Amino acid sequence: MWQETKHGLYKQFVFTDFHHAWAFMEKVTAEVNRLGHYPRWQNEWNVVEMWLSTHEPEQGVTDTDWELARAIDVIADPTEKTQVDADDEKTTTLLTEVQLYADGGSRGNPGPSASGFVLLDMAGKVVHEEGVFLGITTNNQAEYQALKYGLEAALKIFRAQRVHVYMDSMLVVNQMKRIFKVKNRDLWPIHDAIQQLLPKFEKVTFDHVPRELNKLADAQVNITLDSELGSAAQRIG
Repeated sequence: MWQETKHGLYKQFVFTDFHHAWAFMEKVTAEVNRLGHYPRWQNEWNVVEMWLSTHEPEQGVTDTDWELARAIDVIADPTEKTQVDADDEKTTTLLTEVQLYADGGSRGNPGPSASGFVLLDMAGKVVHEEGVFLGITTNNQAEYQALKYGLEAALKIFRAQRVHVYMDSMLVVNQMKRIFKVKNRDLWPIHDAIQQLLPKFEKVTFDHVPRELNKLADAQVNITLDSELGSAAQRIG
C-alpha cells in the first residue's frame, strides 16, 4: 500500500531477483514518460523504493501522483483489478459507490491526535483503510480530518461518485447536514475544505452511528497513535 509521507507517496517493491526488478523499472520508465511525471526511486538488487511528488511547494500529494501510483501497481501486479478509461487512457480502480466510516481521537484533547477511516464497497468488503497522525490537536479537529481524508481517498483511489458517510460524532454529522452551525472558529478551515470537496461527488450522505458500529475506523486511530507515540518514546529513550 502506498503511504503518504512528507516526501510524497512512498512504496517499496520486492522482486525475486535483480532481473525482475530491472524489468519492472523499465516498464515504469515508459509509464512515467507517458505521463510526464517522474518519481524519485532507488534500487538495490531485488528491492525498488519509490517516492512520488509534484515537487511544488505546499502542493502535497496530487491526483497525478495517485494516477502514477495506480499505474505502477498494475505494472508490479498485472492481476490488479483495473479498468481503463477509453477517453483518456488512465488506469484506475473504479468503485462508483462506497461506504466511508471515519473517526478521530485525541489523547488529551488537545493532545496527540490521529484520524482513521475505512472505505468499504456496497457489499461490505473493506477496500481501503488508513490512519493519519496529526500531531497535537483536538478530538473534533481529528474527527473532521478523518472525514476529509476519507473523502479524498474515495475520490483519488476509486473515483467514487456516491459516498455514504458513517461517523459516531454527532457534532460533525449534524454540522455537515447543516442542522448545527459551526461555532468553533478552529473548525472553520477544515469544514470549508470539506465543503469544497463535496461538489466533486454526485452525492454524499451523512449518518450518525453508535461507537460500537465504528470500530474499524476507531482501530485505525488507535493503531496510528500507538505506533507514533511508541516510536517517539523509543527515540526519547
